[in-house]
Amino acid sequence: MDHTRSGSDILVRIDPGEEIHATLQKLADDLGFDAAAITSGIGRTRNNQYGYMNEEGVYKKRLLESPSELVSLSGNIARTENGDSFTHIHCCWSDDDNNVHAGHMFEATVHVVAEIHIRVMEHASMMRCPLDGLELLGLKFE
Repeated sequence: MDHTRSGSDILVRIDPGEEIHATLQKLADDLGFDAAAITSGIGRTRNNQYGYMNEEGVYKKRLLESPSELVSLSGNIARTENGDSFTHIHCCWSDDDNNVHAGHMFEATVHVVAEIHIRVMEHASMMRCPLDGLELLGLKFE
């Protein structure tokens, strides 16, 4: 991973073999920010675990194992109640037959490269807290 920063904007290059969530969480810890919007992302990834939350508040997961084009990525970075960085990301992939796969991203490993834009919210604080009856951690602003 490498990155460049201009004011509140960070452009991140994530390299082959690196997992996107772990890499962005480490970046947030290294740079020390508590709130950011992930505005865009493109690249090629593999072992993409994604899914959706059903009516009962339970995530249903799917796996797109083969290398696929990362067509779109967006989300945010916040902190958990114990101070750990937390990424919430949604993605859209295109497989080699141009079939689209999309949803909440649980995991994705970079196959060729991922290029992601982050906008740090310097004067904001966001926290992820448990929500009753849901697997989702809710977003709370301070």
